[in-house]
Amino acid sequence: MNPGTMIEHSARSALVASALCLSGAAFAEPATFEVDSEHFSMSFEIMHIGYAPVIGMFREVEGQFVYDDATGELQSGTLVFQSDSIFTNHKKRDEHLRSDDFLHSKKYPEIRFDLTDFEPSGENTGKVTGDLTMLGQTNPVTLDVTLNKSAEYPIGHEDFTLGISAETSLRRSDWGMTYGLEPALVGDEVRLRFGFEANQDSGWF
Repeated sequence: MNPGTMIEHSARSALVASALCLSGAAFAEPATFEVDSEHFSMSFEIMHIGYAPVIGMFREVEGQFVYDDATGELQSGTLVFQSDSIFTNHKKRDEHLRSDDFLHSKKYPEIRFDLTDFEPSGENTGKVTGDLTMLGQTNPVTLDVTLNKSAEYPIGHEDFTLGISAETSLRRSDWGMTYGLEPALVGDEVRLRFGFEANQDSGWF
């Protein structure tokens, strides 16, 4: 191989290597993920007069967050629940929960969670801290989070998808929701569990 050919070959190799590096860097950049409302489950549990817990859910939610698949870090995010979408499989109870004794859905139609920090605790686990706004008040909440799987979806939309599980407990009285505390008709502690899929925004490809 003559010197000119060697130089040309080296230049081509350098260009290919650079392109691969740039491509990998672009793929590894943090991306926006949209919550898939069709694959979102959220439950809450609260004790009723000390006898048994009432289990319910919110059926309408939307949200997005920024996730870096290369580092496994959640960088920011927001979830918004429609408070009047509360469901406990009991019509009169659900109407009461929407009233000003509890969620006051007419005045406060949204419950909002804004992610402020993510601290890894294991290979695919961590603690998410965020601000929960409900009844016009905002307080910090910390959730235990598991990043279950991130990969291209095997059926249907085939988008790059992340699956998340999370859980926490909070005191509803911290947001001024005190109905039923005295006498002890409704518990103060509320246990929350989440499970959902989120799809990478196609605009990032």
